[in-house]
Amino acid sequence: MLRLLLLLSAVALMWSCSSTKHVPAGDHLLNNVSIKVEDADNVSSSELYNYLRQAPNHKVLGGVKIQLATYNMSGSDTTKWYNRWLRRLGQAPVIYDQTLTTASANQLRQAMINKGYLETTVQVDTIRKDKKKKIDVTYTVKAGEPHRIATIDYQIPDTTIAEYVYADTARASIKPGDLFDINNLDAERTFITNRLRNRGYYAFNKQYITFTADTAAGSKDINLTLNLNQPVIANDTISHQQYYIRDVIFAVDYESEDGEVAKLDTVRYKDIIVLYGQDHYIKPKVLEECCFIIPGEKYEARQVDLTHEALGRLDILKFINITMTPVAQIGEDMWLDAYVFMTRNKKQGVTLELEGTNSEGDLGFCVGVTYQHRNLAKGSEMLTAKFRTAYESLSGNFDGIINDRYTEYATEIGVTLPKFVSPFLSKEFKRRMKATTEFAVSFNYQERPEYTRIIAGAAWKYKWNNRQNTVRRTFDLLDINYVYLPNSTIDFIDQIAPSNPLLRYSYEDHFIMKMGYTYYRTNKRIATTTLRKYVLQPSVYYLRASIETAGNLLYGLSNALGQKREDGAYKLFDIQYSQYVKGEIDYTYLRNFNTRNSIAFHAGFGIGVPYANSSMLPFEKRFYAGGANGVRGWSVRTLGPGNYDSRNSVTDFINQCGDIRLDMSIEYRAKLFWVFEGALFIDAGNVWTIHNYENQPGGKFKFDSFYKEIAMAYGAGLRLDFTYFLLRLDLGMKAYNPAKNEERWPIVSPRWKRDATFHFAVGYPF
Repeated sequence: MLRLLLLLSAVALMWSCSSTKHVPAGDHLLNNVSIKVEDADNVSSSELYNYLRQAPNHKVLGGVKIQLATYNMSGSDTTKWYNRWLRRLGQAPVIYDQTLTTASANQLRQAMINKGYLETTVQVDTIRKDKKKKIDVTYTVKAGEPHRIATIDYQIPDTTIAEYVYADTARASIKPGDLFDINNLDAERTFITNRLRNRGYYAFNKQYITFTADTAAGSKDINLTLNLNQPVIANDTISHQQYYIRDVIFAVDYESEDGEVAKLDTVRYKDIIVLYGQDHYIKPKVLEECCFIIPGEKYEARQVDLTHEALGRLDILKFINITMTPVAQIGEDMWLDAYVFMTRNKKQGVTLELEGTNSEGDLGFCVGVTYQHRNLAKGSEMLTAKFRTAYESLSGNFDGIINDRYTEYATEIGVTLPKFVSPFLSKEFKRRMKATTEFAVSFNYQERPEYTRIIAGAAWKYKWNNRQNTVRRTFDLLDINYVYLPNSTIDFIDQIAPSNPLLRYSYEDHFIMKMGYTYYRTNKRIATTTLRKYVLQPSVYYLRASIETAGNLLYGLSNALGQKREDGAYKLFDIQYSQYVKGEIDYTYLRNFNTRNSIAFHAGFGIGVPYANSSMLPFEKRFYAGGANGVRGWSVRTLGPGNYDSRNSVTDFINQCGDIRLDMSIEYRAKLFWVFEGALFIDAGNVWTIHNYENQPGGKFKFDSFYKEIAMAYGAGLRLDFTYFLLRLDLGMKAYNPAKNEERWPIVSPRWKRDATFHFAVGYPF
């Protein structure tokens, strides 16, 4: 991969001398474009590049135009397939256009005017290199002194609306002293419109709001007036009307092709009307629980959004459309009928997965089947049943083992309910929670040469997502895991780990009953089909935090019942249960310089503390370092804890885990050509233990020395972005190795076999 990146760079450099190969005679290649901003501290040149009407060919890896170089590798004969293929992979040279340059200057000036710099001028300078057939363009934006809002006045003839607007001025987007920014004015129009539409003004839109700006001669202060105009019908001015909801009608079998509703059966349930088509595939009660639009009450836009969001949690529904239809005026009030049109989804589905393995001549296979039913009891209950079986033959000496094969049978059955299910809580509280409830049980049976193991589990959890899916919460009310070893070779546990408590614990019977909470948040905007043009989002962040605890309820019951300790711990059914608290937080920040180049930063921290009934965390709950999503100079579970020195990655992996994790990464990403992306990265991190463990010398976290045990790695990556999924190949090299008796600074004297690690994965590392 590294050689490929070097080769691409070499090819690009080689062809840079002939980058004008396909530039017609008399034309110039737009080589470089730069923007300089003067007298505007709050405006950077980087945010103005989006206003350019013509930009040069894309640059990556420090300024190399790889796509242009790829295009230039093609010949002029387009009848040959390889020339057409190279041109599709590459990018045609951008030919300088004076008209587009003038348009770009006008766009830059207008953008600055919109930000409050009304006297902005834009100077365009070009440097022609006729012999090289290239041209450089520089836009100098001279902003001058900005205009600011001195006073804000309101002209609102409707006294009722005026009261609503005045009540919200503390949260206004514009205030005296602010720059005269058109974007802020538009944000204020949107804010007022939304507030009024949530107070019954269904027909109101922001076009009724205008601004008048008054400036004195020679002054940069603006006296701003917000005008809220009245509607005009047939040259007559009327007042804005508040609307009320008359009926809420659900058309459950709406056919969008011809716009007709099949009225085979009409059911009135409480405050809603349901028009059924082919069958009553969904209960009226379910629809009523999802409906926040209340007949007899004022129209509120947020009630429509809440209804749409609640119905969106019903997996049996494929499309949902809510429309308002004005009806005859009743008295002095205006009324609306709310129509909720729905199209059903497929009720059932089955997926099949097949996998084959070959381990040094031992053949095996794996078969997985997943069945889904989206409407189990006509309430959009989602039933998911997963079945998986795996088998691998073994060859060699079978003496002393109990199984001559690897065999696994696994099943998981879960039910997801589109509502908050809990006893002792009111209906209104459950509706406000807007959560889904999940119940699941799992069973896994494993046969290995040395043992037979059973892993069983059960879970009860709640999930909340907002409509944009930018905020997600999960609450694990109950999560139970039980590991049972019914059969093993003679003295199996004592033979594999006579003095290793970590290894013993991973194979002994154990019981975990935990509860936890996970919070996820991002500002990434989800692309929709309504967006006609892609708008680059300069900054994107992702935040994930979680906390879980186990054993507290069982420990309290053991104390209350006066249970006796065995070997210093309480037991349930003669099995010691775990007790601990564990927390994690991860933050990722992505900075997009343009559509081709970005840099991503990630930081993560986690800590788990065993207490009371446990002296160490369960093995599956401990942290590990290295791998495709960690410090990529190491393979998974081959780094740490602390300065622990692993002599054998095959047998020592059980010891390379800890109770504390810290990891940091920075990665530069660049789109190369076609589906290929390149990356350069630096990773750092490690894991540590809270206590001193005999089998993990040097692993304990110490405030005065932990920073010396932070491993570092560097490397390069190649990715294939197929839109729906991304394949990733990363090469990581050790830069600093904290392990004892190892070369501390491999970056000074790198050795390929010792320091290089390849990783293949799906998706970005963070």
